[in-house]
Amino acid sequence: MNDLQKRTWAEISLENLRHNYRAIRASLPSGCRFMGIVKADAYGHGALAVSRLLQEEGADYLAVSCLDEALELRRGGIGLPILILGHTPQEYTPTLIENGLTQTVTCLAKALEYSAQAERLGLSLKIHLKLDTGMSRLGFLCGGSYFEEGVENICRACSLPGLEPEGIYTHFASSDEDGEDSAAYTRGQLALFLRVIEAVKARSGLVFPLRHCANSGAVVRYPDAALDMVRPGLLLYGYGDPTGKLGLKPCMRLVTTVSTIKFYEPGTSISYGRRYTTQRRSRIGVLAVGYADGLPRLISNKCSFYTPGGFARQVGTVCMDMCMVDLTGMPEVDVDSEIELFGEHNDITRLSDAAQTIPYELLCSVSKRVPRVYLQA
Repeated sequence: MNDLQKRTWAEISLENLRHNYRAIRASLPSGCRFMGIVKADAYGHGALAVSRLLQEEGADYLAVSCLDEALELRRGGIGLPILILGHTPQEYTPTLIENGLTQTVTCLAKALEYSAQAERLGLSLKIHLKLDTGMSRLGFLCGGSYFEEGVENICRACSLPGLEPEGIYTHFASSDEDGEDSAAYTRGQLALFLRVIEAVKARSGLVFPLRHCANSGAVVRYPDAALDMVRPGLLLYGYGDPTGKLGLKPCMRLVTTVSTIKFYEPGTSISYGRRYTTQRRSRIGVLAVGYADGLPRLISNKCSFYTPGGFARQVGTVCMDMCMVDLTGMPEVDVDSEIELFGEHNDITRLSDAAQTIPYELLCSVSKRVPRVYLQA
């Protein structure tokens, strides 16, 4: 990183990423494949850099949200199989096939559209079918009274010309949640998923090479859900293992700098809305980071950041490009001092709790104008 960029930046530890991949992989049953989730720019870590490392390490599959994300990886030289988890309009079927991409199919109507396009080209599109077992989002309806219709629609979709049904999957709604109710719901989803697969096999003889449903929460809490392949997302980036048994390491450290320092007398209002007023003579530092960089405005007056002098309380409303901290009694912190917003010394959950959200959102919110600095061993 050059000095012109030294305002706010995100340090990405590739060695921690490598460590996490190997730790997760070592926990899987023999023969279980690994699909790395690199959607949303690899949760803000940089999809191309992360995918290159996963390809080098021997991952089996990658998954992205949309066609644009997949094409970015192909243009960057990534040759691994890539599953598109979201919808791709049927007119882009030629692009999917030309780039060797695997498309999720969520209902019979979409299967018919992709089939017609592939058949017109005289080519074949690789697909994974998604089942809605309780997430109530995308997927073939197959629960309760929809079971027989769901099985029939899946069999019909898989028999269509121009489609190559390589895999079938579902997504758990609460596999990362504590409590008996969440556990029962997750196990119910898994049981329904396996029941549908068996019914499809009995009716059509079809055996899917890849069955996958274990997201990050399930990798940690439900090892019997590993099946043929797992799909760790946040887990890969060092979060989401409440047991600590995998020994994961956070991969991102978000850092900013002190732009200026001023002394204010008691009773001075700080920032927009005058939501903080000094109670003493205060040494206030202005940090070069704001909500345009991904720091939520909601954390205003609710958290602290790590400085060379310890934790400094954030004060006043977070602005678009700046925010303020109270550096009173911290002579070690000066202009240009580095401040860790989250990372090695300041767990991201401190910030996500203050913002009433989850670490996923904070990682994905780190904006494009924040340079990513990739650290090797």
